[in-house]
Amino acid sequence: MRLSYVLGLLSALAVSSLPFQRVTAQEAIERRVNELVGQMTLEEKVGQLNLVSHGPPLRWEDISEGKAGAVLNFNNAADVARAQALVQQSRLKIPLLFGLDVLHGFRTQFPLPLGEAAAFNPRISFLASEWAAKEASHVGVNWTFAPMADLSRDSRWGRIVEGFGEDPYLGSVLTAARVDGFRKGGLAATTKHFAGYGAPQGGRDYDTTYIPRAEMHDTYLPPFRAAVDAGSASFMAAFNALNGEPSTANAWLLTDVLRKQWGFDGFVTSDWVGVGELILHGVAADGAEAARKAILAGVDMDMMGLLYINHLPDEVRAGRVPESVVDESVRRILRTKMRLGLFDQPTIDPKRTEAAPSTEARQIAREVARETLVLLQNKNDVLPVKSGTRSIAVIGPLADAPHDQMGPHAARGHKEDSVTYLQGIRQRAQSAGITVTHAPACDLMCRSTEQLPAAVEAAKQADLVIAVFGEPQELSGEAASRAHLELSGKQNEVLEALIATGKPIALVLMGGRPQVLGPLAERVPSILMTWYPGTEGGNAVADVLFGDFNPSGKLPVTWPRATGQLPMYYNRLPSSRPTIPNNRFTLHYIDEEITPLYPFGWGLSYTQFAYSDAAVAQQKLDAGQMLDVSVTLTNKGSKAGQEVVQLYTRDPVASRSRPVRELKAFEKVSLNPGETKRVTLRVPVESLGFHLDDGSYVVEAGTIQAFIGGSSLADQAGEAEIVNTIRIPPDERRAAAATSVIE
Repeated sequence: MRLSYVLGLLSALAVSSLPFQRVTAQEAIERRVNELVGQMTLEEKVGQLNLVSHGPPLRWEDISEGKAGAVLNFNNAADVARAQALVQQSRLKIPLLFGLDVLHGFRTQFPLPLGEAAAFNPRISFLASEWAAKEASHVGVNWTFAPMADLSRDSRWGRIVEGFGEDPYLGSVLTAARVDGFRKGGLAATTKHFAGYGAPQGGRDYDTTYIPRAEMHDTYLPPFRAAVDAGSASFMAAFNALNGEPSTANAWLLTDVLRKQWGFDGFVTSDWVGVGELILHGVAADGAEAARKAILAGVDMDMMGLLYINHLPDEVRAGRVPESVVDESVRRILRTKMRLGLFDQPTIDPKRTEAAPSTEARQIAREVARETLVLLQNKNDVLPVKSGTRSIAVIGPLADAPHDQMGPHAARGHKEDSVTYLQGIRQRAQSAGITVTHAPACDLMCRSTEQLPAAVEAAKQADLVIAVFGEPQELSGEAASRAHLELSGKQNEVLEALIATGKPIALVLMGGRPQVLGPLAERVPSILMTWYPGTEGGNAVADVLFGDFNPSGKLPVTWPRATGQLPMYYNRLPSSRPTIPNNRFTLHYIDEEITPLYPFGWGLSYTQFAYSDAAVAQQKLDAGQMLDVSVTLTNKGSKAGQEVVQLYTRDPVASRSRPVRELKAFEKVSLNPGETKRVTLRVPVESLGFHLDDGSYVVEAGTIQAFIGGSSLADQAGEAEIVNTIRIPPDERRAAAATSVIE
């Protein structure tokens, strides 16, 4: 059997039906890794741990001299081919990893991950990441710094847009799907940021986090463990300090949990200059100490710090870092490169170029985007556009903002490829004989309203107003934390003027997080959240606005009424004084409702779904069994649609306070008008417990309540009793994931 074939099998994580073949393949890699490490000088070993970006400080000769193990921000075949040719001039000819932030697309842009999460559909996540990987790998990129598995409960944090929201189960399912999709499309995944990065104090990017260890295991770590199980090639250490210990020097995270408990045998890279930032964290006096602390904690690769390459040889020779530690880091990197088959891949053709989005790519991007759109409210059935409509006024600068709709981290996205909301609406309206006018009303940031009179006049002359507002790209993503989540600039003023015309209004929101709407939520009848929908956003939005596609998205985050409610999340712990209306001394605010504007899992449709006859199959459960909860779902409306059936549980009496609800399973179900299906969601008993501080998992004997419905407000379906307590050690995987049956 050729070694390249063996490596190809491993890179696809294929499971052989013959155990000895699988062992032989792994042994072949380990033998080759050890042979190569045995030939390397200390400087060549440290070179494998050095990750540098295109442009300064990269010296091209570093590649031929074996002083770089990976590079990033290489995004075209010509540069990749040049680097590969320099590798062939090096003594050992060890191939490079070519890394890039392929977050939600390469040339074709798909919705940002938070929007993708709103689809509640792992197939969609797989499709988007597979296609992004195909386009990136075509020009030589073989490694992506994605997915971001950071859970966040605070919409002030700008990078919430890069993750899957506030729920650990939803995040786990979608993280695994993205890892799988990237691999299928030709990219090795880097799951980031390990860990706790999504819970910074005050929602401020890069700020410190304080999370008890049991809470880490229950809430913030599950998506990362799902990434390990799905075959993530690498992990990225987070910028933040966790409970006073920076993640880049956190041996508990990187060694005890990731490697010893979970069995991860890939490699860990720092984030951008993350090793050097240990000095700013106040745990290292200089670069040498920072390098020493990072590698001893478990960071194998130094991204853009040049501290490993500059200091580790001296640290090893001085006896402060054992060479065996360096050797193990090198093994992890070489193992990954061999699993990816890089040693046997030919040099890329330097003339290979990225192509504009193909017809197929656009079709998939449109399919993905329209599943992510969330209809938040639709009073008086303003949407879809009614058949008698003869004119539409599209108001707002974001309606024609091809760059902004791609969102942050758009890799090689070209704004010229984008179908804007205005273009999509115009094209669809033309087919129906509807006239469309556009008036921006204000500039992109809505600082000036000089154009407002023209917008108001356009609204008065139209049968329907489609107002497109929200967050320009600049207000979302990394380093875009916000203290105020109200619509920025003078957007409220513009919308109030449009409301005053008396015309029916559909507010279409673009952005990377929930926006505080204030009184507008009551005064605007229809609100559609579109996130950053990507290249085909305009067509996808038009599909939903005109009713060609029935909206099916659900909120992956809780939508607050006010910024002061944050952090806010559905799976909170119960209060000793639950909210009682008109009772001051219970859980409440004196100046705002305690409830969210829209709860987690919320999303409307153009049809009506009815839940009935919910039931729990077995009243007594033990280890190895499943909690089966069934419900009858009926489409009582006149349109075909999709509904996300969601199962939540609660442990009402336990040895420690447990959340009021926890999502345990979901299934997206398609129904024609008048159609009925019986949906059964099945959850392993071993998933109904909680973690202790040491990472062990306990399912306590006692009652479990089950709730099933279309959001986190689901009605109770029944309860079951777990007859025996189950304890699972930290290094032991729990039972298989939840499943579903639709009849």
